[in-house]
Amino acid sequence: MSSLDGIKQTRATTFFMDEQTLLSNLMTSLFQKMTSLRLEQEETQAKYEELQAKVKVLEQENLAKEQEITSLSHKNQLLETAVENLEVGIREAKAKAEEGSNHGTQNESLQRKLQLMEEEAEESDKQMRETNEKLRQTDVKAGHYERKVQALEASRDQWEVKYEEMAKKYTGVKKELEDFQEEIGNM
Repeated sequence: MSSLDGIKQTRATTFFMDEQTLLSNLMTSLFQKMTSLRLEQEETQAKYEELQAKVKVLEQENLAKEQEITSLSHKNQLLETAVENLEVGIREAKAKAEEGSNHGTQNESLQRKLQLMEEEAEESDKQMRETNEKLRQTDVKAGHYERKVQALEASRDQWEVKYEEMAKKYTGVKKELEDFQEEIGNM
């Protein structure tokens, strides 16, 4: 064998070894990229599930607040009816008190009844104001939770888009790897 053949064979061996090293480095790089994309996809999925859970909790809280608003509205209506009835009773008692001014004992009895009805009316009025305040506070909280739910839904939508993009990237890289492996197999 001539020295020229030996040099050619050495060069061919070196070229083949460089190509194998290059392929090995490329395969390692692709596997690292796929691993990185898989981890990022898992993190995105976990964040998406966490946001879904938060949205469910907030929706349940919002529903509870709406039910509380309905309950307080009903209670408010009942109290308003009670106040109206008491006011009618007070007017009637006052009218009877004026009619019975000639009767001292009857007048005292009516005065006591009138005083009790006025106290009940004041108590009912106080309860109505408290109920109205609770209703107002609940409306404010419900609005806050609605805004919070909307913000979380928007965030969830963004994470869904990111998740879909990551899935597409992962599929693309996986396809590239399969194509690359097929090319290597064909060599």
